[in-house]
Amino acid sequence: MPNPSLRQSRFRLLCLLLGSILLASLPVGCSMLEQKERELVFRIEHGTASWYRGLPSGVEELELTAPAFGDDQNIHAWWWPAERADAPAMLYLHGSRWNLTGHLFRLEQVRSLGFSVLAIDYRGFGKSAGELPSEASVYQDARIAWDHLKKLQPDADKRLIYGHSLGGAVAVDLAAELGREAERRGESPEARALIIESTFTNLADIATEVADTPWPIRWLVSQKFDSIDKIDQVGMPLLVVHGTADRYVPARFSEELYAAAQQPKRLLLIEGGSHNNSMRVGRQAYRNALDDLLDEGGKQLGDATMRAQGAAG
Repeated sequence: MPNPSLRQSRFRLLCLLLGSILLASLPVGCSMLEQKERELVFRIEHGTASWYRGLPSGVEELELTAPAFGDDQNIHAWWWPAERADAPAMLYLHGSRWNLTGHLFRLEQVRSLGFSVLAIDYRGFGKSAGELPSEASVYQDARIAWDHLKKLQPDADKRLIYGHSLGGAVAVDLAAELGREAERRGESPEARALIIESTFTNLADIATEVADTPWPIRWLVSQKFDSIDKIDQVGMPLLVVHGTADRYVPARFSEELYAAAQQPKRLLLIEGGSHNNSMRVGRQAYRNALDDLLDEGGKQLGDATMRAQGAAG
């Protein structure tokens, strides 16, 4: 039986669907519908997450800008360098709803694995000033953050992209863009690897799954987040992770992404892992997969699906 959060999401999607029928006849219908869709997609929780207890020592708060932003927009970021000065650095791209304060627990897990981490809030989230995010704006924010990460970690072989849930789609878009640019130049991408966790094929697929209705929701979705159409363009080693007990995004979506990707790649399914805890419950398997990802440009990944039993507790 669906949990309350899933039922609420289905209700919201059905409201979007019914509302679109009414709004389609109005001159401003399309823009109003897109606004409502973006609200439902990003579901921003303002303020600080209730479980947040403050920034650990060593975290530097950054404000990233771009010429097009003006004075009323910025990207708020956390830079948390590892103890080792030459450690690999990861760009962390979070999903919908929670700002950085709600993701600190996962950032702590990433850093404990030996990585420096640059994590951003998209404009409109947390302390990042800006209007309601869109697919285009979060892609732009990720690229701006990536260009800053290149300054923090100049070695391309030690730069990685990580995306969780909706952030996985943002990460795929960034990696595909880097892959296409590298192909045009005849060079290797300026990233060592891509890691995506608990993510989906495209927004229409997950909206249809959550709404659980025969109505044609996919034809109304303007925010595409179409990872399945881009995953074969990333041009770098890929690690796809998903918990088998994810109640929000079924693991089959990651299996489909994995099947569409080029080698070297690995699919890591964490038995019993949920939408948010695969890195914790599958810690050792996750660690091993990351080591393989970093070993000789991902050559140790091969083309393999692995299942790891989650740790108790």
